[in-house]
Order: sequence, then structure tokens, then C-alpha cells
Amino acid sequence: MNIVQSIQDLKKSIRETARASGRDPEGIRLVLVTKTVEPSRILEAYQAGARDFGENRVQEWREKKPVLPPDIRWHLIGHLQTNKVKYVVGQAALIHSLDRLELADAVEKQAQAKGIAEVPCLVQVNVSGKESQWGLDPAQVADFVGQMPARPAIMLRGLMTIGPLTEDQEKIRECFRRTRELLEDLKKRFPQYGWDILSMGMSADYRIAIEHGSNMLRIGSRVFPRDGAK
Repeated sequence: MNIVQSIQDLKKSIRETARASGRDPEGIRLVLVTKTVEPSRILEAYQAGARDFGENRVQEWREKKPVLPPDIRWHLIGHLQTNKVKYVVGQAALIHSLDRLELADAVEKQAQAKGIAEVPCLVQVNVSGKESQWGLDPAQVADFVGQMPARPAIMLRGLMTIGPLTEDQEKIRECFRRTRELLEDLKKRFPQYGWDILSMGMSADYRIAIEHGSNMLRIGSRVFPRDGAK
């Protein structure tokens, strides 16, 4: 199946799942994950109407970005090292993986140096508790967010989580449900931030994520199956 057909089929599935969940499909944003995907194939997706693309590795993204259309909205969705922040601030539309104070400080420093007033970020939360996954423990999130006003360039927009790698749908549902509840709590406790993005759901579990309120999906292998994108 070609990329255009894959995107069309995916969007149809998203619409059907959203409507079955009583949600407006237009409120769900699709980010195509392009880790290991060559620029020519990204361009095919772009020509099919996609504008939001997510990269995991800064170096790989920096090599692709100059040869692709300038109106692409790039999302940094992978673990971000502090020494790579200078390449991301002012270039990425959204950082999905803010997960520690050291990184927040690096983002703030670069924003100040570049004269950038706001850097949109999501707090990455490790709700599944897997040691192999990055992200804050849910119990640490409120304290972390409470320290962000001292870093005024960081504009928190919401949460990101990765569902557990399991066939047990109840465990996936529990993860996504807890993330949604955490977001609702943060809206009440820290109303100065927008909290309008809930980034959860990938190729294997996006339907469950939609059912639990996700409005930003990160999908790679369902559109780019031969490239190993997740």
C-alpha cells in the first residue's frame, strides 16, 4: 500500500473511532513519525496533505529539515539531550519530551539567548512505569510544573505519554485514563497554562488513545511500514 492510501485509510479510521467515542474528528491532530524515513517518502506524505511530522533524533532531523518544505511543522518527540537543545528551540513547533529540570533550564537559556518569548512544550509522563521509558513519574509532575513559572519562556501546552508495550488492552486503557485525569488535575491547579494538548497513541494503540481523550496522535509504522518508524 502506498503512503497516500495509508494516510487516507488512517484518517478514515481516526474519524470512525472518534465518532464512535462521541468526539469531533476535527479536534484530533495527526503527527506522522518519520524516524529513519527518507526525505523522499516524507515529501510524499506532505504532498498528500500532511504538515505535522515528528522526529526522535535531532541529528537525523537536522539533515532532513533543509531539503523539505519550510512550512512543515516539526515535532521533537524523542528524548532530548541538553546539548541538542540549541538546534531545537526556535525550529521545532512543539517539544513533546520535557521531562526534567535540567532540560527545562537548557530550553529557557536558549530561548533567552535567541530572543524567543515562548517555547511550546509538553511534559512527558511515564505513566506505565516502565524503566525503559523516559518521562516523569505522575507523582512528580505537579511539583515539576510548579517550578516552570521561574522559566517564563517555557509554554506548557499539555502532556505526552507512551502506552505500555503490551497486548493487554486494559493496561493500555489504564495508562491513558490516568494521563487524561492528570491533565484535568493540572488544568485546575495551574490555570495559567493552556493544557490543550494530550499527546498519546501510536500505531498500535491510537484507537484506545482516542477513546480516552487524546487529541494528538504520533503515528509512524502504519504509514511508513518498511522504515521501522514507531
